[in-house]
Amino acid sequence: QVQPFLPQWLAQPKLVQKRIKDNLVPIADVPGIHPRLLKKLQMNGIESFFPVQAEVIPAILQSASNGYLMGQGGYRPRDICVSAPTGSGKTLSFVIPIVQVLLDRVVCQVRALVVLPTKELAQQVSKVFNIYTDGTGLKVVLITGQKSFAKEQEMLVQKKVTGYCSLADIIVATPGRLTDHINQTPGFSLTQLRFLIVDEADRMIDDMHQNCLNQIVKAVFRVEGDSGSNMLFQRIKPGPVTAASSCYLQIPLQKLLFSATLTQDPEKLQQLDLFQPRLFTSVYSEKKTLGDGTETEQDSNKKYTLPEELSQCYVPCDLNSKPLLLLHFMLTMKFTRVLCFTNSREASHRLFLLVQAFGGVTVAEFSSRLPPKERQRTMKEFEQGKIQLLISTDATARGIDVQGVNYVINYDAPQFIRTYIHRVGRTARAGKVGVAFSFVLRIQERSFLRMLKDAGIQDIKKQPVKGNSLKPLVQRYEEALCKLEKTVK
Repeated sequence: QVQPFLPQWLAQPKLVQKRIKDNLVPIADVPGIHPRLLKKLQMNGIESFFPVQAEVIPAILQSASNGYLMGQGGYRPRDICVSAPTGSGKTLSFVIPIVQVLLDRVVCQVRALVVLPTKELAQQVSKVFNIYTDGTGLKVVLITGQKSFAKEQEMLVQKKVTGYCSLADIIVATPGRLTDHINQTPGFSLTQLRFLIVDEADRMIDDMHQNCLNQIVKAVFRVEGDSGSNMLFQRIKPGPVTAASSCYLQIPLQKLLFSATLTQDPEKLQQLDLFQPRLFTSVYSEKKTLGDGTETEQDSNKKYTLPEELSQCYVPCDLNSKPLLLLHFMLTMKFTRVLCFTNSREASHRLFLLVQAFGGVTVAEFSSRLPPKERQRTMKEFEQGKIQLLISTDATARGIDVQGVNYVINYDAPQFIRTYIHRVGRTARAGKVGVAFSFVLRIQERSFLRMLKDAGIQDIKKQPVKGNSLKPLVQRYEEALCKLEKTVK
């Protein structure tokens, strides 16, 4: 057996305690945090940090301990990667140090840029930044395409007699809109950028957004035409350290990558061009993610409560019969207004194409691959009952209020209890009745039930579907598969 050869930083990461509740660190015990921010944290009811926060905050602060113009000892600061599950407090672990490093800034320039895959996530992160920059004079700007392009341009730059000046210190953005501003907004400059934070990094590394990251780096090292006078801080792409390259100061660009599942594939990571990275990881076993508080806001001791009117069932099945089961529910059982969850964008797209090829069901997909206008339209049609089956990814499951969902189907059984809670919570809202079905492979059955039991969810019924009831669908299903194979080819 050939062992994959991993670079040392991946092979020997800094391990972060897995169990959140047993390893809380009082905020006063984490070194180097500004008293002003400690006060803010307490005002927001945060008395202690999660393990990830307690490790990562000091690491980022230390790398900027001499202000943001230099790394420690005049060296370029190391990039930081953090791999930890959702709800382990990743957002706060970059918000706090970045706000602190920028507290003393005099001139407003874009110094920190956070890139996130979806609007919903971007809004959440900018909210957290706003809480901690409140009263500091630091400006946070959210650009996700919610506002018109011109409006966003007004929020980013202002034209003065002397030239353009930046109105943002910290930008929180989605990739598409950000690239537009880099290319089309006059005066929008990233040449003073000190921190580049990529949240949900594994999804951003996907080919789809790789281009965006390249564009950001290009914009960071763009030579400003008229700044001959500003040669002192001219930025050049970092290369080998030579006497010439060390003779003037250069703002370092530090990349901070956060992800629930950071890819271990060195080739993919190579594209990010990381500098002597450090990896902090807490790769969880199932048990330990249970019952942890969401992003430090909910009380972590409470077991989960589900809507009163929600009935939960699970259907034991094997891999091949899953698509047939879904079609059986839609066509034979005549389910309407079904929200169906898969574990990845690819899976939801494939399933959507398959159901479409089969015919007889009005189906749509809802994932981050679609433009926002189309997502809104799909949502609207689903709420009006024009679409009976909406196939969605988890990325869009969080924080979205969908009206009138009768059934939630977990086409792929969720791996974490939080995902389960988020998904089934899309139905039976505001006192209405709703049903949640989970398709559970036989090998997952034990762990799935244990996960629910540990979270205090007892009332889930087993609802097997007999093979005979799927037989009538088989022939048409196989034809649909052939049709799909041709399309894909």
